[in-house]
Amino acid sequence: MPSRPSGHSLFSAAFVRTEAGWSGAEVDLGDAELADDLSDAVQEHLGLDGDELSLLCVEVEDEWFAIARYQGDAEPRVFVSDAQAGLTDSLGALFTELAGVAPDKEAADLGVRPAGDFELLSDLGLSSEELLELSMEEGVLPADTLSVIAERLSFADELDRLR
Repeated sequence: MPSRPSGHSLFSAAFVRTEAGWSGAEVDLGDAELADDLSDAVQEHLGLDGDELSLLCVEVEDEWFAIARYQGDAEPRVFVSDAQAGLTDSLGALFTELAGVAPDKEAADLGVRPAGDFELLSDLGLSSEELLELSMEEGVLPADTLSVIAERLSFADELDRLR
């Protein structure tokens, strides 16, 4: 399996939606080896105990970003900004696995190809078309795209506080 992101800036934070709005916490994914480790980290860092809606947002510098949506016992829903993220590091491999994507070593040079659940934010106010458009905007860094998404979903202040 590829290594952890090295030489790249990694940021990961989880956000939970409550009656009072969104609350967030930075999440250390350094020890994540299995897909279940990601949800365990979200639960631990946010202190979740029920059916709360939570989002795990990860960005690897100018390479890729991912969003995992957790709610109760439902299977996580995952979007990855580039299906090839699994070829670059083990964290990318976990997210592409959760998204049900098999990175294609033969297609590594075909450019950015978003993958996973394009609808995971639709009920929160960001359509699949908008998510796809944001993800593929040329010259925009993953951190900037996540900032726009956070603004649209009303947790930008929490995201900025954690960065």
